[in-house]
Amino acid sequence: MKDLIVVSAVCVYDEAGRLLTVRKRGTDKFMHPGGKPEPGETAAQAASRELAEEVGINVAPEDLELMGVYLATAANEAATDIEATVFTAPGHWEAHPSAEIAEIRWLDLGAELPEDLAPLLTEHVLPALARQ
Repeated sequence: MKDLIVVSAVCVYDEAGRLLTVRKRGTDKFMHPGGKPEPGETAAQAASRELAEEVGINVAPEDLELMGVYLATAANEAATDIEATVFTAPGHWEAHPSAEIAEIRWLDLGAELPEDLAPLLTEHVLPALARQ
């Protein structure tokens, strides 16, 4: 049986409409900014905190817009799935890598997608965005 990790993730866009992806230190997959909730945190509170810690973007939990909850294979953990509550941050943002983030990359959703994206993005979020 696979392990399950519960996480929150956030879709963030820049002025050009590109989607923010991040790569954490010691990993090779790009994913949303986000992470695991701390004890007592709601999914939105975790998403808000992680966004500030990882890329310096401050959005109040109540301002995040729920996109959906998805089950996907974890990008960086063997034999593990993630249950991700995915939000969208309203507006346009600039991001700066900090904490455990090694690199950020803005993804042009109209271009050919790179091969190094996390399963949550490729299997769930990008198809959902394409349907909007």
